[in-house]
Amino acid sequence: MSVKIDRVIKAIEEAKSKAKPRRFVQSYEMVVKLRDIDVKQSENRFVELVVLPYPPPDKLSTVAVIAEGDLMLRAKEAGADVVLSRADLEKIAASKKEAKKLAKKYDVFLAQADLMPLVGRLLGRYLGPRAKMPQPILPSADLAAAIDRAKRSVRIKLRDQPQIACKIGSEIQNPKEVAENAATVLSFLLNRFKPYNIEKVYLKLSMGPPVEVTVI
Repeated sequence: MSVKIDRVIKAIEEAKSKAKPRRFVQSYEMVVKLRDIDVKQSENRFVELVVLPYPPPDKLSTVAVIAEGDLMLRAKEAGADVVLSRADLEKIAASKKEAKKLAKKYDVFLAQADLMPLVGRLLGRYLGPRAKMPQPILPSADLAAAIDRAKRSVRIKLRDQPQIACKIGSEIQNPKEVAENAATVLSFLLNRFKPYNIEKVYLKLSMGPPVEVTVI
């Protein structure tokens, strides 16, 4: 079942017209209310990264890579926002304050596969609750592509409430681009749930009122 892009574009334009101008660039946000989904059941809770076709250029996800040797060098060349070695990891983990700061600062974590147990032991208590445990990276992986996907992605979470909220763009973007991003997230949800489970969809700017839209 396809998403009605024209309705999404109209709602995005309406959301912008209803929001007061601010001295900063606001994000477009989408809120999806679900029905008949029991979030107490573990199989219904999830955290996934969805790659946006038109990520907001001013609000790309920040990526931290944990690696050693050649993989570390390649991560730096590929544009990771920070690259941490085993020694860096151990030093940060020794300070609760620094470990929390790291977990909060970066949106997506990638880690050399054989370092995953170490990451779990040292940083699991900080990354786990934020749903930021690293994705494992093999030495043969196309690291540049993995970092690019991570930067273009948005985290979709369904936890304690039957509701999903995520950023889908920036007000400096063309409404059609933002609508395509919204459609990508909605398509992901429609692949996971039935159309009936999508009760309501709202679009808004960060500081603006929500606009309800029928998307399917």
